Amino acid sequence: MLCFSKPKTSNGIMGLFFRLRNTLSSPPAITSFVRHKHHSINPKASHFLGLLNLCRTGEDLKPLKSFLFAHGLINHVSLLEQFFRSCFHLGASHLALSTFQQIKRPSLGLQNLLIRCLCNHGLYQDLFYVYMKSRLSGCPSDDFTFPFVIKACAALGAVKIGREVHGVVFRTGFEQNLVIQTSLVDFYARTGCVETARQVIDRIPQPDLVPWNALIAGYSFNGFDWEALEVFRKIVFSDLRPNLSTLASIVPVCTRLGCVRAGESLHCFAVKSGYFLNDFLVPALISMYAGDGDICGARKLFDSVVEKNVAVWNAMISAYTQRQEPVLAFELFRWMLLVDIRPNLVTFVSIIPSFENFISLSFGESLHACVVKHGSENQLPVLTALVSMYAKLGSIDESRYLFDQMHSKNLLLWNSMISGYVYNGLWDLSLGLFREMQVSRFDADAVSVISIISACSKLEADLLGRSAHAFSIRKGFHSNINLSNALLAFYSDCHLLSYSITLFHKMPLRNGITWNTLISSCVHHGETDGAVALYYQMQKEGFKLDLVTLTSILPSWSDEENLGQGMAFHGYAIKHGFASDISLLNSLICMYFNSGDLDAGRLVFETMPKRTVVSWNALMTGFKNHNLQNEVMAVFGQMIKDDQRPNYVTLLNLLPACYSQLQGKSIHALAVRTSILHETPLLSSLMFMYARFDNHDSCILLFKTRKMEDISLWNAIMSVQIQAKSSENAVGFFNSLLQMKLEPDNLTLLNLVSSCAQLNSLTLANSVMGYIIRKGFDKDLVISNALIDLHSRCGNICIARKLFDGLVKRDAVSWSVMINGYGLNGNGEAALDLFLQMKLSGIAPNGVTYLSVLSACSHSGLVEQGRAVFKSMAEHGITRQMKHYACMVDLLGRTGNLTEAYDIVRELPCKPSTSLLESLLGACRIHGNVELGQKIGGLLSELDPENSRPHVMLHNIYAAAGRWTDAGRVRSRIEERSLRKVPGFSLLMGH
Repeated sequence: MLCFSKPKTSNGIMGLFFRLRNTLSSPPAITSFVRHKHHSINPKASHFLGLLNLCRTGEDLKPLKSFLFAHGLINHVSLLEQFFRSCFHLGASHLALSTFQQIKRPSLGLQNLLIRCLCNHGLYQDLFYVYMKSRLSGCPSDDFTFPFVIKACAALGAVKIGREVHGVVFRTGFEQNLVIQTSLVDFYARTGCVETARQVIDRIPQPDLVPWNALIAGYSFNGFDWEALEVFRKIVFSDLRPNLSTLASIVPVCTRLGCVRAGESLHCFAVKSGYFLNDFLVPALISMYAGDGDICGARKLFDSVVEKNVAVWNAMISAYTQRQEPVLAFELFRWMLLVDIRPNLVTFVSIIPSFENFISLSFGESLHACVVKHGSENQLPVLTALVSMYAKLGSIDESRYLFDQMHSKNLLLWNSMISGYVYNGLWDLSLGLFREMQVSRFDADAVSVISIISACSKLEADLLGRSAHAFSIRKGFHSNINLSNALLAFYSDCHLLSYSITLFHKMPLRNGITWNTLISSCVHHGETDGAVALYYQMQKEGFKLDLVTLTSILPSWSDEENLGQGMAFHGYAIKHGFASDISLLNSLICMYFNSGDLDAGRLVFETMPKRTVVSWNALMTGFKNHNLQNEVMAVFGQMIKDDQRPNYVTLLNLLPACYSQLQGKSIHALAVRTSILHETPLLSSLMFMYARFDNHDSCILLFKTRKMEDISLWNAIMSVQIQAKSSENAVGFFNSLLQMKLEPDNLTLLNLVSSCAQLNSLTLANSVMGYIIRKGFDKDLVISNALIDLHSRCGNICIARKLFDGLVKRDAVSWSVMINGYGLNGNGEAALDLFLQMKLSGIAPNGVTYLSVLSACSHSGLVEQGRAVFKSMAEHGITRQMKHYACMVDLLGRTGNLTEAYDIVRELPCKPSTSLLESLLGACRIHGNVELGQKIGGLLSELDPENSRPHVMLHNIYAAAGRWTDAGRVRSRIEERSLRKVPGFSLLMGH
């Protein structure tokens, strides 16, 4: 028994029956509709329409679907059309689709209705299903069907399906339909097939403005700006009046091309045509003015709009963000909220990057709260921007939390998280996340690879970086210029400059960053000639020098010979308006000081409009490199007066200038007070300062205050011990670092080799060499050269020669140490023979090499050969220094050629050194040349009157010649001046 009491809910079929009971049995409108469609009243159809008219939600429609099937109304086209309209109106599109699935032979009208509704609601995948089902069931398509299907293809980027639909259009004879042709133009333009779009529009006899607008939009979207501009010109000359859609598409083109004058003309045209206050056009015009740098003009346009919609606000906020004006962007966003304009996805994506420039994390967190408040926290673009923002603010944990919260990730989100790790120096985590992305079956793009390349650069992981390079080639990214530039920097950071140069020559396209990166790499690796060659090639290929180029190339002109070229660059910078840039001025200061023009460097500093700590450091470094310690201290005093806070580089310049330990302690105190003592280079420099004043206890104390894991500190303490002639302690420190399982570096082993050389222990030398070979450091040329020198000094010349012969590559130092080794072991002939081989090998000897050869000749008494070598120095452009003269005087003095040696002394371009004169005086004593001894003694007394050694030597010369009166006079002079001979001491201790 049915109960007709009122139910608690109005949902379901019973609810509809109760609502229908309270209405007229058959409303006039419904009756008229049914009679019109079927010429006779169908009670079931009339009843269904009455129920349909009472539906208010999607749930109400579910029983009516069953009603259709239960009463055989599934083939009633008119009812189905009404039902489908109601389904979409009440948000139950799935009911319409499931009903359509059960229709065996849908009609053309029903198909078109459903396709139109699906298209209007953006359900393009479902639209494809309906279209394909209709085709398979034999339902035809007409000029109403195809435009919606083609629009769906354009929206989904379904190029293959769209081309197939185009083929169907052609076969069914609808290709000449203007609406379909316009849809095809829009489809091909949107999907990047702009050439095909142009071919379609060229086949239209008299195209109106709509297809031309679609083509302009396609050209603009795909970056064919000049082509878009050409189409616009054609529209103007064909007497078609541009409309709002035309202007909205062409204004961004003018922005990107920098055609601001044309954009201003379009602005005037829009005002004249009444489009000025349009919601789509005003944002484009704001972006145009902002893109040209006229942020004030953009703001005036923004302020002139009385009723601003969210798109206008977004355009102005985005303009401030792109112009690096985060405060103004933030203020505008606050104003937007105050006037009750609800921000959307574009707003947050525009404003969030501005907050990356705020130091305070609280600003970013406040914006995040605003995002949550407006329900945008789950929108992927907003979430991606937040991940990037937190990473830039240093809160990488918050970035990762947001990243993990999003279950449906896209490639942009993965890239943001990976680059966030790279930005915060978490190189290993970035590589791990990249692998995780690949496991999740996301194909990396060029942006992903650029982040990974940056991580590999910092880690100097050359194998991983090469793998990433190979991956980019396999994926077809190798032509991406940004990726190629990143690879150039990577190979340079991994000390593979030759790879960078090879890649550079293979690049099909280059930009200013390409040239600057390679020039900077060459300078960094000391290949200044290569950097200069690249600079000239850059000019030949028509690339203009920019600020980065000038800053990169200036270190190449760092000697007196190239001062003129450096000054030319200075003039170029002034002419092109770069002379006010602080970084460039700092580079110019360094260039002038390195070239020896101290006055010019000081003048550049004094005329700077603004100085940073780098500027002060550049001036101090210049004076320090020229041993002008008083000037360094004076500049520091001026720096403090100007309230410029010093950094650790400043103190690094000061410490070598300290002339007392008290000054050094003051700098130490300043480092503690300013909290910069934790910098390892500064700590090492302090240790060297205390060692200079023989305060080795302070060196040990400083060493123990820091973490023992830093190999640089171990290198410093070992070096300090070596300078103090405490090589046993240096070897002890090396043993300690091994016990702590620390890995030594090249400098550590160089210190160890120096310790062995001081100890002169062949056993220890062999042990050290074995360790070096086992660790693979023997491939380092500098260490190999040190080993050759070590074995030579320990008397093991055979091992030294084997090491020398085993070198894959030799430099001037390699030849010099081997030649010197032969000289130390008294084999002058072998030294001369090796010197000849060196010249034949194409390596030019330097001053050190000549010194080694002359020393070998001196130890072996090879006078004629020594004379020839000494004479050849001038022929090869080697400037003779005091050491070379002293070595030649020693050779001549040993062999009794005292007059010739004295002639060299008299012809010296500068005053002779004390050691040179003492060497010649000793030779006079050995060979009994009293007269020459008197002359040399007089010179020594003038040079160093407080030195007793030359007086003692002259006394011995007189005594050996039996001239006791003269000997007594010299002794009296020693006693009158109270000169004391420095007592000797023995290094051998008895037991």
